[in-house]
Amino acid sequence: MSDLLVQGYPWIKAFHIMSVIAWMAGLFYLPRLYVYHTEQVGQSGETHEMFQTMERRLLRAIMNPAMVATWVFGLCLVFTPGIVSWEEIWPWTKAASVLGMTWFHHWLGKRRKDFMRAENELTGRQYRMMNEVPTILMVVIVLSVVVRF
Repeated sequence: MSDLLVQGYPWIKAFHIMSVIAWMAGLFYLPRLYVYHTEQVGQSGETHEMFQTMERRLLRAIMNPAMVATWVFGLCLVFTPGIVSWEEIWPWTKAASVLGMTWFHHWLGKRRKDFMRAENELTGRQYRMMNEVPTILMVVIVLSVVVRF
């Protein structure tokens, strides 16, 4: 199995990067949809239904598959011999940040259910603030992998 991972390393890495880009796009865009949904649309009416459709499709058709692919290809990279040294700090900071990103993804999914039940209690400002979470985690991940601090 490790020979297969070593031979496929460039492909695995490429698919991992593509998956991360798709996942991050969704993690940046879905909270922004929630801001507009909260501030401009409200929790009823035709536009509310349209926003719910957009949010559901973004989460289910793009973000969920991208998150799963990111994890699968990322774990393949982790198990490729010679790629990760767990004696260093950077894999731990990256792993913690990826777990944080995954938590944020699921938090967004729970907020979508709040909109579905017309029970959203967060303000547009709160969604704007939460929209900074993936940015901070992305900075930690990129610095961890590239600078290896």
